[in-house]
This record gives sequence, structure tokens and C-alpha cells, in this order.
Amino acid sequence: MQLGSRILVALFTMCCAIAVHAQVHPIEWNENTSSLVDFQMEYFVDGSEVMPISEVVKQPFIESTNKISLGTKAIKTWARINIQNTSAHSQTVFLHHPYAYHNRQVGLYEVVDNRILPPRRLDLDDPDTFQWMYGGAAVFNIELLPGQNKTLYLDSVSFSHQWFSINLYNSEFSQRALIGSFTDIALLVGMLLALIIYNLLLFIYSRQKENLFYACYLISGAIWIALSYGLFAEVFHFFGSKTLHWHLTLMTMPIFLILFMMAIFETRKQYPKEHLALMLVLILLCIEFCYGMIDIVAALRYSSSLAALMMLITLSVSISLVVKRHPVAWYFLIGHSLFIGFNALAVLYYQGRIEFNYVTSHGVGIGIMLEALVLALIIAYRIRLLEEIKASQEELKQQASTDPLTQLYNRRHFHLTAGREYAHALLSHEPMSVIICDIDWFKQINDQYGHTVGDKVIVEVANTLKKVARKRDIAARYGGEEYILLLPNTDIVEARICAERIRREVAELKPFETDEQRLSVTISLGVAAVSLKQPLEKSIKLADDALYRAKSSGRNQVNVMDTNVLAHS
Repeated sequence: MQLGSRILVALFTMCCAIAVHAQVHPIEWNENTSSLVDFQMEYFVDGSEVMPISEVVKQPFIESTNKISLGTKAIKTWARINIQNTSAHSQTVFLHHPYAYHNRQVGLYEVVDNRILPPRRLDLDDPDTFQWMYGGAAVFNIELLPGQNKTLYLDSVSFSHQWFSINLYNSEFSQRALIGSFTDIALLVGMLLALIIYNLLLFIYSRQKENLFYACYLISGAIWIALSYGLFAEVFHFFGSKTLHWHLTLMTMPIFLILFMMAIFETRKQYPKEHLALMLVLILLCIEFCYGMIDIVAALRYSSSLAALMMLITLSVSISLVVKRHPVAWYFLIGHSLFIGFNALAVLYYQGRIEFNYVTSHGVGIGIMLEALVLALIIAYRIRLLEEIKASQEELKQQASTDPLTQLYNRRHFHLTAGREYAHALLSHEPMSVIICDIDWFKQINDQYGHTVGDKVIVEVANTLKKVARKRDIAARYGGEEYILLLPNTDIVEARICAERIRREVAELKPFETDEQRLSVTISLGVAAVSLKQPLEKSIKLADDALYRAKSSGRNQVNVMDTNVLAHS
């Protein structure tokens, strides 16, 4: 019985030993090998995070590809690669860890003939170890003698989420891999930067809150993309624990997105239930943001779950607004669905539930960019809508202030505008004059030729008034066939010259064609200086008196109210 037990124990120990030391087939490398970016390796998660290499080599490793994502429970992970030089010459292989910028530490151990060579450790908070850091990538050179076999152990220590890729290159392809490796990220950030500047300018111009919230959302997204995908590491050598609090942009991004939703959909006034749901998520995000200010590493571990909740609520609100037929809800739903779809892939990727590839590893950036473009369409639609409303208001304002026949100001608007000019003249002590004119024999024109001809006469006289009037002058239709012209910064002499010009140009108008004969038109005009010591209406009354005298004196003439009469009236 004891003998049988001993045999079983021996067999079990042998199987364990075989499992421990079994490795994938060695990678063959020779002078014709330029790069390996897809190959099999093994990994081991060190739950204690302090296991020495002497113990690590004895542990069972799990076979995988050279691109892995293991989530938040694999803070320290070891990768094992067995490589053999099959050529007759020494070879130099360059091992790239392109995502080292998001790690705390990266170390490389080489084992040759069961002998562990001195390690090379990269601490991203220790500048003395940066000789292995190129931009955002860790690069280690490995020397292989002819026919030599080496086992490489790479340990990757992350802050929160563990994901990495290992590539192997010769010297030439190593340099190529380091050049332009972040071109796609630079393009994304550049597009977002253009949208940021545009929306900030829109906010300065229009003071619409949604433009500011959208710009802040884009700023958060651009910072997070540049930080998380290595552009800051590549350009500014910005990595390590000093980058941790910048990851708070992962929380500010949904905060500003929700604020944008509240502003663009006016949920507080129009959709109280949806507003309440968004407010609850906003409060949770703000709490996580505050928590992140205290302990960013712990906060990031909950970020994926909170992101999933945020996406669920915002998607539900979007669908609800579509059902309630909000005009831009469909656009938002499309953009947000793209955002949610790619972010869902990213969340699963960061949690280590789906495989590592470009789309899953860059899901957040792709989702942000696609949603940003759709939100830009919403902003454009909103601008067009506001412009249409503004144009409609301007049209209504124009209709309320102008005479529909002549397009001159009407009497009501004349008094409003003239009052402002009169107040300005009181402050500046500028002279001011007023002219009132009336079409001669207009009643007979209407009676003899009809109202159609009469309207043509009214319009042509109004056009003459527009042509003579200066930009600052205020011309209006004052009554049926009566017009008024206020002349700021104009004394009585200049006003008389102006009135005479109007009279002459009306008299020289091309005669109107009628069924009976050709009709010529004349006008009579009254001119008065505006007294700044009396109400404006008094001066208008004096100009009207001067008009009456012009008509009484034979018409087709200008009559000027004597300044002495004005002074004593």
C-alpha cells in the first residue's frame, strides 16, 4: 500500500515537472529574419507581485499569443519567450514592448543553460533606467551566439490594467518600428484639436453652453487618447506615475458628454425623467472623479464598471428622446451607439475578456472620434436651426418696423430710432434737422389713374428718398403720401440743400405711363432745424408747418422754417 502511494506521488511529481518545464516550440532566428509580430509565447501572473525570478522559472506558464490583455487582476505578469539562433553567425535581436509607457516597471531576464543573466530593469519613474526607453516603447537588445538558445523572461508591472504586446526585430526593422509608430494617434488628436478650436470660437461668438461642453468633452478625449495611446510619451517623454492623475480625463469625458446632452436636449425643462437619470450618473461620475483625486489607481479599477453604467443610461435616454421625436435625437443615438459599441469592445479588452487587436485596444479612441464627428453634425444642425430662428425673428422685426409697400421705416419705428438719435445729439451737441415731404396732388392721381398707379408713385418717391439719404439718416413713410427724413449732424443750410435735391430728383423722374397720358410727379417739402431745448415732436411739428406753407405757395418747392420762429416757438 505504501509502495503504491509512493509510486503515485512520484508520477505526480514527474508530471508537474514536465508541466513546469514544458515550453512552446523555440522561435527560430537567423540572418534572414527581419521581424516577428505574431508568434506564440507563454505568460504567468504573479499574484504576490514579489516572486523572485528564481521561483518564477519554476512556475507553470500559460501558452498565448504575443499580444495579451489580462484585466485588473494581473498587475505583475511575466512573459516567457524561447528563442534560438539557427544561423552560423551571431545575431542581435531587438525586443520591443511598444506599450511600456503605461506601465510602472518593465524588466528583462535572460536564461542560458539554466543560468540567469543579470537583469535589465526599466523603472518609468527612474530616469537612470531610461536607456531602454525609446519614446513610449521599451527596447532591449538580445545577443545570440551561433546556435545559441535563450529563454527570455519579461516582467510587466502595470498600475491598474495589464495589457501588452511583444515584438521582435532586427536592427533595421527595429528603427522602422520606432519611426512613425504613433502617426494614427497624432492624426486623431489633430482632428480633435481642430474641432476643439472651432467649438471654442463658436462659444465665444454665440455663448451657447453646448459648444463649451462639447469643446471640454473633446479636450478630455484628446488628452486621454494622447496619454493612453502613447503620443505624450513619444513626443514629451511623459510617462510613469506622473501621468496617473491625467487619466482623470477618462472621467471628465463622460461628465462633459452628459452636460452636453442636458444642454442640447434641454432636459431640465423638456424631459424631467431623462434629466433625473442623467443627473444620477453625473453625480456618480463626479464622486469617482473626486475619489480619483485621492487614489487614482483604485478609482481606475472601478472605471470600467462605471463606464458601462454610464453607457447604459445615456443610451436609454437617447432612445427615449428618439421615441419622443426630438429633432436631433436620432443623430445623437447613431453617434452614441458607435461610441458605446467601440467602448464596449475596449472595456472587454481592458478586463481581459476578448483578444488583443488594433480595434479592441484602440476602441475608446475610435469611439470618441466617431462620436465627436456625429456630435459636430448635431452642433452644425443646431447652428442652422438657431440661424433660421434668428432670421425668422429678424424678418418679423423687419416686418414690424418697415412699411410693406416702400420698405421704408414705418412711423412707429421712426419715432423709436429718432428718439435715440435725439438723445445722442443732446450728449454730443451736434446739429440736427428734419424734412417732411408730401406728394403733390396725390388724391387726384389716385382718383384719376387708380390705386395701382398711385402705389407706383409712392414707391418711386420712396426710392428717391433712399438714394439721397445718407447711411445715418432716418427715412420713413409718415402717412399715406407723406414722408419724413431725420438728418443727424446736419444744420438747417445743409438740410435745405438736401431737400432741394430730393425735390429736383423727384421732378426729374421718368414720367409714369398710364392708359390716358404720361404722368409727371412733384413733391413739396418742409424743413426745420431740431431744437435741443425742446422735444423732438415740436421740431417735427414746425417742419410740418413749413410743408403746409410750401403747398400753400404753389407746391413743388422747399419751405424752411425760420430759425427765429423755432427759437421763440
